[in-house]
Amino acid sequence: MSESSRDTAEGAGWGAAERGSFHELMPRQVEKLSWLNPKTLWAARNGVLASWFGDPTGRTRTRWAQQQEAAGAPADKVIRRDDPDRFSFMVIGDTGEGDAPQYAVVPGFLRASQNTRFSVLASDVIYPVGATADYGTKFFRPYQDYQAPIYAIPGNHDWYEDLHGFMRVFCDAQPPAQEPAPRPPSRAWLRSLLWHRPGAPDEQRLAEARTLRSAPAQQTRQPGPYWAIDAGPVRIVGIDTGLLGTLDAEQGRWLREVSRGPRPKILVTGSPLYVDGEHHPCPIEGGGTVDDVVRDPDHHYVAAIGGDIHNYQRYPVDVHGRTIQYVVSGGGGAFMHATHTIPRVSVANVTERHFRCYPLRGDSLAFYSRLYGRRLRLGRLFTLTEAEATAVVAERLGIAPTRAPGTPTRVTRRTRLVASLLGAGGRPDRTSRFRLPVRKVYTRLFSPSSVTYSPPFFKNFLRLDVTPEAVRLRCFAATGNLRQELDPPVEDEVTIRLV
Repeated sequence: MSESSRDTAEGAGWGAAERGSFHELMPRQVEKLSWLNPKTLWAARNGVLASWFGDPTGRTRTRWAQQQEAAGAPADKVIRRDDPDRFSFMVIGDTGEGDAPQYAVVPGFLRASQNTRFSVLASDVIYPVGATADYGTKFFRPYQDYQAPIYAIPGNHDWYEDLHGFMRVFCDAQPPAQEPAPRPPSRAWLRSLLWHRPGAPDEQRLAEARTLRSAPAQQTRQPGPYWAIDAGPVRIVGIDTGLLGTLDAEQGRWLREVSRGPRPKILVTGSPLYVDGEHHPCPIEGGGTVDDVVRDPDHHYVAAIGGDIHNYQRYPVDVHGRTIQYVVSGGGGAFMHATHTIPRVSVANVTERHFRCYPLRGDSLAFYSRLYGRRLRLGRLFTLTEAEATAVVAERLGIAPTRAPGTPTRVTRRTRLVASLLGAGGRPDRTSRFRLPVRKVYTRLFSPSSVTYSPPFFKNFLRLDVTPEAVRLRCFAATGNLRQELDPPVEDEVTIRLV
């Protein structure tokens, strides 16, 4: 097994490494997606409109569900597979920007996914707006060599065109009938005036894209944007949190019903329940939360895996004497959300001792210091080495370095200043008024503009090996370097007991 980022800087992908072969998989021309482009922001406006004028996704989702049931989809939305008691599957989240960081994940993903029965895409399959036209280069082409079915749950970006592309590709569904136009003056009427709507798909282009994943072993049809999969001894429950990270009442009722019974369950959601050292239980319309369902001992959930945030995090939370693994896994190809802004973890009795993240905070800080040192033309003044970044993060958090530097590294005023300007997290008892706004700026502005086209990329994906006794969850890294491409390093591993 190759070295990971917890072992050496080279294991993290730093140094004079040989670039991987992923460029051979890419189209000749790749459109680089800029999240600072006004055209991109305007196309992705529906999330803002939903927060201002009311969220219509619940009603739209209901129309999709009614149409699917009329077409023969099971009313309980359960996919019943014939997997044996011992099998494996993959989880990869937030994939589809269609550029080098997405394709850099593919070679390692194909190696690590050998002998798996299926994969699950956890949130934001296609950026920026889930358009049908983008599925060729951002879904069918990169995963054409994965010889098993791929299921998916949508993220907020897939909803920016009312889920038309997602439902067409994964459910073979045609658009449902439109709702009657709202009457003015009303909030719904104002929303409808500005709402981004999908255009007519190019049928020939979509048909050509489908040929890339046309083998019988790759085919599947899921009953809708939310579903459950009975596979071997476990049930995998996938929920659709729409534009604003919530569940409508109808899906909430379904979730409670499908969660009953003694069968061990794994939740896959587009909105992680624990992330960045905070608890986000995910409200359900009409009362209660998704995490209430997960924590109910009668439902027997053992893990909850969420996308949306583009890195890896794991929180082993004790719930009534049993441990539920809350995981963030959204590093499948999109821009990297910083981990160095995560403060010292102390949530639900989970502390730094048990918390895991990838990339390591020091690598995240070094990545951003190099990126903005280059963009601001500040060179070495702003750029931190991996050892400097690791040392200053350890000092700010009050913990031992996650990866011990090769030689002792002194923390200077310069490294402290750069860490502060880049929003590095700290101890809860030393939280400043300045740090919280910087964290928000990183999430909304700096991170979306952090895409680079040379390694290391710090992407990740999961493999889960299931037996009647336990689930072995492993987080693999994808840096874009040949070394990690040929032998993907394991960045985190945990065994989840089922009995």
